[in-house]
Amino acid sequence: LSQPGPIRELVPESQAYMDLLAFERKLDQTIMRKRVDIQEALKRPMKQKRKLRLYISNTFNPAKPDADDSDGSIASWELRVEGKLLDDPGKLKRKFSSFFKSLVIELDKDLYGPDNHLVEWHRTPTTQETDGFQVKRPGDVSVRCTLLLMLDYQPPQFKLDPRLARLLGIHTQTRSCIIQALWQYVKTNKLQDSHDKEFINCDKYFQQIFDCPRLKFSEIPQRLTNLLLPPDPIVINHVISVDPNDQKKTACYDIDVEVEDPLKSQMSSFLLSTANQQEIASLDNKIHETIESINQLKIQRDFMLSFSRDPKGYIQDWLKSQSRDLKLMTDVVGNPEEERRAEFYHEPWSQEAVSRYFYSKIQQRRQELEQALAVRNT
Repeated sequence: LSQPGPIRELVPESQAYMDLLAFERKLDQTIMRKRVDIQEALKRPMKQKRKLRLYISNTFNPAKPDADDSDGSIASWELRVEGKLLDDPGKLKRKFSSFFKSLVIELDKDLYGPDNHLVEWHRTPTTQETDGFQVKRPGDVSVRCTLLLMLDYQPPQFKLDPRLARLLGIHTQTRSCIIQALWQYVKTNKLQDSHDKEFINCDKYFQQIFDCPRLKFSEIPQRLTNLLLPPDPIVINHVISVDPNDQKKTACYDIDVEVEDPLKSQMSSFLLSTANQQEIASLDNKIHETIESINQLKIQRDFMLSFSRDPKGYIQDWLKSQSRDLKLMTDVVGNPEEERRAEFYHEPWSQEAVSRYFYSKIQQRRQELEQALAVRNT
């Protein structure tokens, strides 16, 4: 989309366009680098630490001897477990259950027996998310219960074997972070074999953990399988009170959770957006057409300028050029020596050619006038 040098010399103002063109190239390079950076960033997990506030409450419904239905004649309680993110700026609120992989409520076995004292919820591929959990049971005495909540880590996290946890200073982490920490330990303690870089010479701690004096680093992911355990659940002990004075009390607990960085969705939208690209392509086409028009005007100007300086010489050069083009188009080979002489053009065919030429020009001009009149009349 750049302009030829002669046009820049002819129109000094066009330098402003060239400056804008250079700036556009720099801007395109910067945007391209940023797009690559964003693509690389999206390949890595983008998480933010947030607080999930857990609300545990219960209500008690005393027995009504005069109730018609069986439910009203028996005392019962209902336990509610709900929660929400604190200071959540997102427009779309996440459901409470989406933060957990499983939830188990363990009631007093002495009161509800071995077959009815557990309430379990486990995530499945078809799970419908909910804003909370309710458990209803008959009873008119306070009940001790234990809540076991397993967070749904994405990507999955694992609890390390105690020996490996002490060595790396990590309790629970993702598999990739654990392997990275192992590699950092190998480099810090210079355990990599100096002759064969593929092998690691185990120190006494590695020998206790991996039970071998030497191993390949590529074997570590497989050996880690027996050293990684499911994360510990969050354990909450709660008392379901049937005392009317405790009905309005709600127990609150704050849990650290990881949520997707809101910037990630904006970055994805930026990469997928094509609206600006279409507008830029349209503007590029307009610029291309404008430059083509300028180049055509430059050719016409050069034609007129050369004709004004030397009409005779220019016409002769132009006729020679047209004659060469005609021969190339028609594959006709003429006699340059014969065509050079004036007698060649005094022959009868010349008069006929001139008459045909003027006739075609008159017909062309007549059609133009008729079209102009037709447009004016409409």
